[in-house]
Amino acid sequence: MKRFLIFAIALPLAAQVPFDRLRQADSEPGNWLMYSGNYSSQRYSALDQITAENAGGLRPVWTYQVRTTERIEASPLVADGVMYVSEPGGSVTALDVVTGRVLWKYRREMPRGVRGCCGEVNRGVALLNDMVYVGTFDAHLVALDMKSGIVRWDAVVADPKLGHSITAAPLAIRDKIVVGIAGGEYGIRGFVDAYDAKTGRRAWRFWTVPAAGEPGSETWKGDSAKTGAATTWVTGSYDPELNLVLWGTGNPGPDWNGDVRAGDNLYSDCLLALDADTGKLKWYFQFTPHDTHDWDSTEVPVLADAVVRGEKHKAVLFGNRNAFYYVLDRTTGKFLAGRDYAKQTWAKGLDDSGRPIVIPNTAPTTEGNKVYPDVGGGTNWFSPSYSPATNLFYVPVREVGGIFLKGDAEYKPGAQFNGGGLRPIDGEESKGFIRALNPGTGEMKWEFQLASEAQAGVLTTAGNLLFAGSNEGDFFALDAQTGRPLWHYQTGAGIFANPISYLSNGKQQVAIAAGNSIFAFALQP
Repeated sequence: MKRFLIFAIALPLAAQVPFDRLRQADSEPGNWLMYSGNYSSQRYSALDQITAENAGGLRPVWTYQVRTTERIEASPLVADGVMYVSEPGGSVTALDVVTGRVLWKYRREMPRGVRGCCGEVNRGVALLNDMVYVGTFDAHLVALDMKSGIVRWDAVVADPKLGHSITAAPLAIRDKIVVGIAGGEYGIRGFVDAYDAKTGRRAWRFWTVPAAGEPGSETWKGDSAKTGAATTWVTGSYDPELNLVLWGTGNPGPDWNGDVRAGDNLYSDCLLALDADTGKLKWYFQFTPHDTHDWDSTEVPVLADAVVRGEKHKAVLFGNRNAFYYVLDRTTGKFLAGRDYAKQTWAKGLDDSGRPIVIPNTAPTTEGNKVYPDVGGGTNWFSPSYSPATNLFYVPVREVGGIFLKGDAEYKPGAQFNGGGLRPIDGEESKGFIRALNPGTGEMKWEFQLASEAQAGVLTTAGNLLFAGSNEGDFFALDAQTGRPLWHYQTGAGIFANPISYLSNGKQQVAIAAGNSIFAFALQP
């Protein structure tokens, strides 16, 4: 495997990012220190230089283009004037936030035989102390020197030839780096890992599919758990007070043929609450038992206080791929409230425990069964946002159905293990929205319609703004209270990433990946 670095001169002195800074990330909004901005994953910036009144003055200040034909899905991080961007496959570049100039580059080339469903996706890095951490498409976790990009250590997480890959940004917690795994389409057995930040030694692993005899194994028919998937391919959240890692899991394998895996299939399509020190399971909540529609529950869990039926709770807010919105108590995992937020035809609703009331005859068939939403779901991996200023939960929405087909499900190591497929509905065009929901009930307060399905995340700010992007390449700002459009910029490429905000020489910037480039924007006189 070839790995090499490109250095630039006159590197700025990078400050360290210890755990205390991460824990108090809200106190320094001039930086963007982790994937979702803070451990609560609210993707909210307290910066307010850019407002609903002056957003029309936003202009691009620099652009950085990656030497790749693959699209960038990463959320950059910013610490003390340096932006850290992961690139497809797991390369990392450090940029000057003032000019976009390259400061250093770590380039990783993939070995032959690496398998993955959806391109060499990488969604970001983590910072801790004096290192930058990246998961790679060939299933390694790599620690880089923050000042130079030199490799400090390189840990093998899993075998990429069997379909394992890492697409999620790692999450730095205390002295550990927590990371998930992708590859459910290949029938792997999912897990969440934690590694010692200094040495790269694995500290703990939680298997998301239980072994024979373990709690939950009875929810899998025969030995189907061995190829049960339930992967963990989007970054989770962390509650420092409870010391809980909250991480979503993907669909069971095979995707569309549930006959070979009768049962609820724990812990697929779950939110897991794990002890951050040991990886032991504290509680779980399963959104879609015995999923046969590929509705992964890997969406970002958002931690916030929510008032449900007049009572305030420390809650988890979750816009699920299955088109339902959930409010859970994050100390216990108890279901508090929920309702559909996007078009769906598979469930009558949720019962008092949050379990879906499934409509009969909505599973895939050999002839094909029309169901909403399609495999992409009501939303997907791209991030929602919660604004404490407006007390609204914002979710990018897809509305499109599909014809679900059941097929043979024979497992072969390293081959896709889908058990069927999906056919589009003739003549139907996808719809997309940004929807603002009451966080305690899921009731929609407003919506902004897009030209096609949403596939980019959202950011809210103290300037009463919501930033998002479209498939057509528009980066835009809405009034966060009303959804009124305020500004847009045509980037020239589809946007499939999450925006961030930070300070550059004391001036607020907003950045987004579009196509294979990073664009930074600021107010211009």
